[in-house]
Amino acid sequence: MAKNVKDLLAEANGAVPKLSTAEAAEKMRSGDVLVVDVRDPTEVQQTGRIKGAVNVSRGMLEFRADPESQYYNPVFQKDKIILLHCASGGRSALAGKTLQEMGYTTVFNIGGFKDLAEAGIDTEPA
Repeated sequence: MAKNVKDLLAEANGAVPKLSTAEAAEKMRSGDVLVVDVRDPTEVQQTGRIKGAVNVSRGMLEFRADPESQYYNPVFQKDKIILLHCASGGRSALAGKTLQEMGYTTVFNIGGFKDLAEAGIDTEPA
C-alpha cells in the first residue's frame, strides 16, 4: 500500500532521535558536530542560520552526502554527529532517516530554526 506524508513522517520520527533545544545546544558546544539546515536557500536568506550550520536544501541532501556523487560535500563524514533542522522539524526528520539509510549512524533531529534561535542558540546572517 502506498504511504502518505503522515506515514513517512511517523517512520522518520520513529527512527531519528529528536533532541530538545537544550540537548542540541549541549551537543553543539561539545564541538565535533555538523549542523545541517535543510531549509531552502530562500528561507535561510530571510531568517539567517544557526552559526556554523551548512545549508543543504532537502532536495540536494542525498547528492551532498554521497561520496560517490559529483555534488558531494566533504563536510559530510559518516563518523560525525549530524544535527539536522529545518523550519519546524518535519523535513529534518525525513532528512535524518535518509542519512541513516545512507549509512550515517549518529543523526539527530533538532527541530525548527525559530525554536533554536529563541532558545539562545547563536545565529548568523545567511
